[in-house]
Amino acid sequence: MDLTDRPRRLRADGVRSLVRETRLSPSDFVVPIFVDATTDERRLIESMPGHERVPVEQAAERVREITATGVEAVILFGVPESKDSEGSRADAEDGVVQRATRRVKAETDAYVLTDLCLCEYTDHGHCGMLEEGADDDAHLTVRNDETLERYASIAQSHAAAGADMIAPSGMMDGQVGVIREGLDAAGFEGVPVMAYAAKYESAFYGPFRDAADGAPAFGDRRHYQMDPANSREAAREVALDVEQGADALMVKPALPYLDVVRDVRDGFDLPVAAYNVSGEYAMLHAAAEKGWLDLDAVARESLLSIKRAGADLIITYFGERVARTL
Repeated sequence: MDLTDRPRRLRADGVRSLVRETRLSPSDFVVPIFVDATTDERRLIESMPGHERVPVEQAAERVREITATGVEAVILFGVPESKDSEGSRADAEDGVVQRATRRVKAETDAYVLTDLCLCEYTDHGHCGMLEEGADDDAHLTVRNDETLERYASIAQSHAAAGADMIAPSGMMDGQVGVIREGLDAAGFEGVPVMAYAAKYESAFYGPFRDAADGAPAFGDRRHYQMDPANSREAAREVALDVEQGADALMVKPALPYLDVVRDVRDGFDLPVAAYNVSGEYAMLHAAAEKGWLDLDAVARESLLSIKRAGADLIITYFGERVARTL
């Protein structure tokens, strides 16, 4: 037996950290915030321990709590005061995300991303405009091109409010190109677009839909979000978004799709984001509450695995907690 090569030599304290291949920094994280126009006080999100819906008036305060840990960026999601079939509050000048963005940009130094979709704003809970008479799963058809017009308008309203980056999540065909053209035409050519380029129709979104009040009233989203069985399709989706002018590329969810994160990292020369989604967060919390896992240890290990797979930035509900330990 030849013991000339002994990898354990580099695992001793002192040298172990010097040869570490992957490192986490608070600047790697983007922390989601749920801003709620229907409340004047913070409301705990039961399925996401440690997170709350915050009123618009407290959005900047919440951001300051996050940036105090060293995290530099947040992504805003809105719960509007009313909903209708077209999600008309999504691009309102006084909409919840628009008001929150103006407040956060005026009162903090945070980098602000805004999620762009219609599911939180429509009374049917889908990410776009539905065909007339669509009121059950059998008749569910989202009108792609009419939805794109709404997305362009929403993007311009977010940019006008001061958003630093727009992140469209609806998975409509052509959404990045239409949003890019709309932003440029409105004078916002300097605002980047982060494409939810490979977003899967995942079972890991449940707690988020409670938090953002965005669950479908009927049916599901399998006709416009990606099949979890497909990886080659992800490369096609990402390539289309790159052609349309995406500035950054996101894979969502993160942990069940680390192979896709790696494929995107290897295949495209743009920043890669991965969304460590609500279900990934909630299941680790649930196991920790049972005493089965050490929450801080598994949270950190999970984020390391996402970065090791190739993500340049991680949207994560653990960002604030883990940043405090770094």
